[in-house]
Amino acid sequence: MATLGNPKNTIEVLQKYHFNFQKKFGQNFLINTSILEEIIDAAEITREDFVLEIGPGIGTMTQYLCEAAREVVAVEIDTNLIPILGDTLSAYDNVEVMNADILKVDIAKLADERNGGKPIKVVANLPYYITTPIIMGLFESHVPIDSITIMVQKEVADRMQEGPGSKEYGALSLAVQYYAKPEIVVNVPPSCFMPQPKVGSAVIRLTRHENPPVDVDNEKLMFQVIRASFNQRRKTLANGLNNFGSFSLGKEEIQKSIEELGVPVNIRGEALSLEQFAKLSNIINAKMKRN
Repeated sequence: MATLGNPKNTIEVLQKYHFNFQKKFGQNFLINTSILEEIIDAAEITREDFVLEIGPGIGTMTQYLCEAAREVVAVEIDTNLIPILGDTLSAYDNVEVMNADILKVDIAKLADERNGGKPIKVVANLPYYITTPIIMGLFESHVPIDSITIMVQKEVADRMQEGPGSKEYGALSLAVQYYAKPEIVVNVPPSCFMPQPKVGSAVIRLTRHENPPVDVDNEKLMFQVIRASFNQRRKTLANGLNNFGSFSLGKEEIQKSIEELGVPVNIRGEALSLEQFAKLSNIINAKMKRN
């Protein structure tokens, strides 16, 4: 039975192992059973599912995942937590703990060996400093993923689902929306964690698109165009693209590309939708091929 959502039980485990929180790993353990249940519900975990958990901590969420899923692999970077996880997960025979950096794990191989290559579900309470590299690493590596249900900083969750024109809208919004449908499940105040973080958090579910929502001739180029557009937010789109210097096009050709898109040449990147970025990158791609 899952017991670690209870603060008293969490404190007992931490004291038993004289555990010290590691700031470098951004450790904040969830101590709210209703939030834990909401995460399981949002992730739609069933007895058919293989689940990859990133950052299990002392096993709080892992216990809930083990009770809901067919099999769980929990990847934990902090060596000090491995003996604690051996203890807190000892009642479950459907879990394996890997002491590794998730950015170095071959997730495609894991999905192939444990789930017959079928899409897996990812659940995580991510350290804020590494949220974006982990999410983008999962998407860009084209690992077979059904959904990613994650606890992140509230501000980051908001950014993932923002649209054009907002100051929160940026490269992360576009990248996430290209690969998945983002949906905030629940906002989580600092009081739900031990120790309490300084900022609010949110659980967001990213449901992977079967096919991207836009047609792109060169995916890598589109993300270069997006990054260049947001590198200097106060500059116009034309200046941002021109300053990037990796498109082998002159300033005039870049301006013509923007005009071909059918928007004002002095527009800023934050005003373009994902569909417009896809079209612009296709126009630039065609010009680069001709050069």
